[in-house]
Amino acid sequence: VQVVESGGGLAQAGGSLRLTCTAELTVEDYATGRLRQAPGKEREGVSCINCVGRPYYIDSVKGRFSASRDSAKKTMFLQMDNLKPEDTATYYCAFDPRPLPGDCLEAFDVPDAAWGEGILVTVDS
Repeated sequence: VQVVESGGGLAQAGGSLRLTCTAELTVEDYATGRLRQAPGKEREGVSCINCVGRPYYIDSVKGRFSASRDSAKKTMFLQMDNLKPEDTATYYCAFDPRPLPGDCLEAFDVPDAAWGEGILVTVDS
């Protein structure tokens, strides 16, 4: 499955970016997620939407990031507002085919998951 990401780049602290990820699959059949990895740090789940459409966020982005998806467009979105320098990382989108009705932030590390190539987000203070 080809996964195409867009929307990263450079933002000032307090600014906004919107990440988009498109894949040729039935989005609502998957848990969809955004993970990030900053230099020298482990990868972490940032947000996800589980198989029943409920979103989850790590504490550090709650109130600032908003995940959504458009099944007709086969696309997921991550709206990132009030960006902080500590949000600087490579962001990956991922699709997990398992039926995950609960918290999906730790999902996506399975062979059947589909991943984007990653997109860099840099937040300048």
